[in-house]
Amino acid sequence: MSWGTELWDQFDNLEKHTQWGIEVLEKYIKFVKERTEIEIGYAKQLRNLSKKYQTKKNSKEEEESKYTSCKAFQTTLNEMNDYAGQHEVISENMTSQITAELTRFVQELKQERKSHFHEGRKAQQHIETCWKQLEASKRRFERDCKEAERAQQYFERMDADINVTKADVEKARQQAQIRHQMSDDSKGEYSSVLQKFNREQNDHYYTHIPGIFQKLQDMEERRIGRMSDSLKTYAEIDRQVVPIIGKCLDGITKSAESINGKQDSQMVIESFKSGFEPPGDVDFEDFTQSMKRTVSDNSLTNTKADGKSDAKVPSKSRGKLWPFIKKNKLSLKLGATPEDFSNLPPEQRRKKLQQKVDELNKDIQKEIDQRDALTKMKDVYTKNPQMGDAASVGQKLAEIGHNIEKLRFEVQKFEGWLAEVEGRLPVRNDNSRRQSGLYETQNTTTANNCAQDRESSPDGSYTEDQSQETEVKVTPTEFDDDFDDEEPLPTIGTCKALYPFSGENEGTISVAEGEVLNVIEEDKGDGWTRIRRNEDEEGYVPTSYIEVYLDRNAKGAMTYI
Repeated sequence: MSWGTELWDQFDNLEKHTQWGIEVLEKYIKFVKERTEIEIGYAKQLRNLSKKYQTKKNSKEEEESKYTSCKAFQTTLNEMNDYAGQHEVISENMTSQITAELTRFVQELKQERKSHFHEGRKAQQHIETCWKQLEASKRRFERDCKEAERAQQYFERMDADINVTKADVEKARQQAQIRHQMSDDSKGEYSSVLQKFNREQNDHYYTHIPGIFQKLQDMEERRIGRMSDSLKTYAEIDRQVVPIIGKCLDGITKSAESINGKQDSQMVIESFKSGFEPPGDVDFEDFTQSMKRTVSDNSLTNTKADGKSDAKVPSKSRGKLWPFIKKNKLSLKLGATPEDFSNLPPEQRRKKLQQKVDELNKDIQKEIDQRDALTKMKDVYTKNPQMGDAASVGQKLAEIGHNIEKLRFEVQKFEGWLAEVEGRLPVRNDNSRRQSGLYETQNTTTANNCAQDRESSPDGSYTEDQSQETEVKVTPTEFDDDFDDEEPLPTIGTCKALYPFSGENEGTISVAEGEVLNVIEEDKGDGWTRIRRNEDEEGYVPTSYIEVYLDRNAKGAMTYI
């Protein structure tokens, strides 16, 4: 079926129809544009959502990300980020393969349609001009025929009238002949114009218009075919990303299946295990001993001395350790972490030390690799001086060698602390343990066992977790008043400082290396010894920083061999 033969007289309707077809294509282009905007917006929202819940570096969340559930959640966020990327791919492909292509195609259609209808209007104007010429020739022929007929009638009347002169009759006859001649000429012209018009009309309706309408039909069919192809492309663009989106969803499913509750529970143990032993039984404290004291001054004095040195009888000096420990714990929470991680429980300290040793070993390996590379470069420069200065490389090698020595010293230091924690070193007596200088630092009070905390508490209460420790409010003036009211503790031995100690925390005392001081309270198992420099200056120092010589004659005193 052809528009040229079937719709030869529907020029105006075809013009409207083709315009409507282009508008449909433009509407589809607008639809695809809005779809691409939605895809871009959706992808952006997905990316922002994924970024919002990503683990932040150097935060508590980064430490928690080691659990399988957290890893699965992070994997889900990453997969959603890739999922968002596929929606961006949809938007990009639709923009390039549909919107841009169809926009160009629509502009071409508009130009082609305009050209065809311009040609059709031109053909219509030409046939209308031919028709007007035919009508004019026809009217002229009709007029000349009527005038010739009137002239013939006038001549016949004049010829029949006897009163008319011969000259008038001749004149009427000549006039009738002229009119007949004009009529014949008009007839010939009309016949010629009519034949020409018929030819033009035949060409118009059977050649020109069918050709133009056929071009319009081809254009419209191309538009429809392009619309069909574009819809297929629209679906194919979505279909192309379906496998990738499926992989993203499979990744989320796989990450969900990787969650292991038992493994996470074991990680909780590794993260929070202190290494301390559970507290033992609480000793019975006999407060009736004060009732058994004699009235004599000698016995009273001895009882006082006994009460100060007896570990089972609570005393003010025993109570002084508790507020110091609590304040020191609070200060550690606000201050910097000590280098040997002595503020941590044994198990956590071991993990941190092992991690530090591994990091230092990696740094050493990097330096060694760099040293090997520079050594080869130096050899090349030595053999070929024109390639570079071997002396400059030698200077860098010296710097690297110095760095390696420093790192190895650090490794030895941390391995010493690690060996101390793991118990790999030989068991030594208390005296040699103090001389090592590697076991405790000024912040070891946070590693106290539960029994010491319980023993050091003024009211004998047991505080285990840190949340309870932070709730304990200690007023320094109250304990300062206790110190003022208390009689000075007796000296139970002497000590020599093996290392300098700054004593920056409250309750501690600074000492210089080699300084000899008096011991007034021995280490109760918390890593601290109470010493006195003079009658007015006393405090605690780490037991590992001093070498203690207890008086054998002092009651309740023990000698560190």
